[in-house]
Amino acid sequence: MPVRVVAMLGGGVVDATAPLLRADDLGAIRGDGCFEATLVRDGAPVWLDAHLERLAQSAARLDLPVPDADAWRETVAKVVAAWGELGEATLRMIYTRGPEGGDGPTAYAMISPLSATSLRQRAEGVHVLALARGLPSALPTAAPWLLAGVKALSYATNMAALRYAQARGADDVIYTSTEGNVLEAPTASVVWASGRTVHTIPVTEPILAGITVRELFEQLELDGVPTASTPATLAELHAADGMWLVSSSRRIAAVRTLDGEPLATGPLDRVLRRALAVE
Repeated sequence: MPVRVVAMLGGGVVDATAPLLRADDLGAIRGDGCFEATLVRDGAPVWLDAHLERLAQSAARLDLPVPDADAWRETVAKVVAAWGELGEATLRMIYTRGPEGGDGPTAYAMISPLSATSLRQRAEGVHVLALARGLPSALPTAAPWLLAGVKALSYATNMAALRYAQARGADDVIYTSTEGNVLEAPTASVVWASGRTVHTIPVTEPILAGITVRELFEQLELDGVPTASTPATLAELHAADGMWLVSSSRRIAAVRTLDGEPLATGPLDRVLRRALAVE
């Protein structure tokens, strides 16, 4: 079992192997809650404030109490200090509605080693299937109760999509809308190059606003590389000059094939990796 460190919000580090949730915690029995995950590099969480901001936005959409950002920072500092290792790790901040009956939210932070799969895919790239998500592009405004753009704990569909792809020899998935527009991956944002411009999907689509994409695009602009938020179809991805999946822990993975068709790696691969400090 991977070594983990866990700390409760407003408390201290606890035994990572001891029971933590009550059996009736709504995060466990209904997936009712939200979370954030980011990379810890040499003892420093990457873009922590942005992740705390998004956690607060998700909580608001779920009608959960506003998370105490300072308490989260203190808890994260404790769990990172207890981890005490250099290199890379994954930090998760979990915030559930808590036990049935209204005893208040459950909140804790957990740090664990970066998975070997993430490191391998970062280095070697991924093979991807396009799968329908069954959602229209107009969903964010037409049906806000479906929580598009919320980083909710309910990841069962995302995990099922990944298992479906893996059973067919792929590594990951790119979702499409009912209109055929590209959306996102189950745990990553989609980025592609067209010439010297790097594109991603606009947040007007039913997707999560990617923090690592924001980090990437800020650095690319500083490096003089133009960026754009652009709707796309699968045909446009097939014609791209390189495509990548970008996420907080894995950071970046080049897409080698899409639906079995080889894709160009593109001349910007090293530029993007350098921007995310994974050369």
